[in-house]
Amino acid sequence: MKKEFEAEVGPEGHLVLPPELARKYGYRPGEKIRVEAGRNRVTLLRSPDHLARVYIEPTNRCNLDCVTCIRHGWDEPLGEMSPATFGNIITGLRELDPPPDVFFGGLGEPLGHPRILDMVRDAKSLGGEVELITNGMLLTREVSEALVAAGLDKLWVSLDGATPESYTDVRLGAALPQVIANLQVFRRVRWERYRTELFDLLLKPRIGIVFVAMKRNIGDFPAVVSLANRLGALHFMVSNVLPYTPEMQDEILYTRALTDSIYASTPWLREMEFPKMDVGPATREAIYQAMRGDHSLTFGGGSLAESGNRCPFVEKGSMSIRWDGEVSPCLALMHDHTTYQYRYRRAIKRHAVGNVSGGDIAGIWNRADYAALRRRLQEFHFSPCLDCGGCEYFESNREDCIGSPTPACGGCLWAQGVVRCP
Repeated sequence: MKKEFEAEVGPEGHLVLPPELARKYGYRPGEKIRVEAGRNRVTLLRSPDHLARVYIEPTNRCNLDCVTCIRHGWDEPLGEMSPATFGNIITGLRELDPPPDVFFGGLGEPLGHPRILDMVRDAKSLGGEVELITNGMLLTREVSEALVAAGLDKLWVSLDGATPESYTDVRLGAALPQVIANLQVFRRVRWERYRTELFDLLLKPRIGIVFVAMKRNIGDFPAVVSLANRLGALHFMVSNVLPYTPEMQDEILYTRALTDSIYASTPWLREMEFPKMDVGPATREAIYQAMRGDHSLTFGGGSLAESGNRCPFVEKGSMSIRWDGEVSPCLALMHDHTTYQYRYRRAIKRHAVGNVSGGDIAGIWNRADYAALRRRLQEFHFSPCLDCGGCEYFESNREDCIGSPTPACGGCLWAQGVVRCP
């Protein structure tokens, strides 16, 4: 939801922001901030030196064997975060002002960690928002009661099918009826604690649903949305699948989207501006043709080109900490793994900027090489790997054809708005 503030223009044209806004986005006196100039507005980007969100991977183990899982494309040891490592994280975060939000996720099932409930409570004591994502299978009544009591702000649940058959076709080892029953109990526990509130949807922890779209389950999408509404979800996020195996390439729904003109940001394209419009039988063909045209496209005043060449992890002001304490710029660079795109096998190498076992959070965040990487990601001057269709540089994220230092992020699907994370 958009919030509006008033800023003052000083006598020399300097923009003076309200103190609460400067604090929220990490603007400090004398700091240089990136500004994007549009047709009718300017956008101030978050300070790349402002740590606002920390992703924590409690474990890289999982109780399921989903067909979409990264474990089909890696060979790494499994483990869980030790109390000492987590203690170092909490100590480091407690020194930051304002306190960053904390998200428990990563590449495992957070509820599988034996101390996850204590971890949520300790993270909430810092003062920021705390979120957690789960497949829902371990969400017992006891766990729900503890999460609500700990002050969790948002619970994300992965839901990739609306029937037991379509659900288990993706999430091997899971049972949709059990996940639904667990969420219903979670809502009941939440209501019992905050029964004086008027609107169930606004109670905390709020519920979010994540749907990974692919050919085998996209037909279930309307039913999944309906199910999410019945389960009291306030947030619904759709991501595309990222192929970790050759077979999963046949499931992707973005073959054209990677190179479509409507998502391109260039002055050499014709422009089409589409108004807000009913979507129905009378307009379906017109909207479909607009989405397939050789022009840049604006819908209701919003340009689709703004979804590309933007690192969402830098825009959120985030860092990612995996189970052994190693710190990475994003979730995608926490682990060595293999992906597939354009029939190329891509070897993605993890990128570590430090470890909380041997350094404090602020010290790692402020390292010169890490700060320089965040600025490069904000500018996003990498080779357009997804536009050109691939070459030998595309086989890894080590380098690209314009000499970008490691990591080279031009082939990142998160940065093109194709793959998404809460």
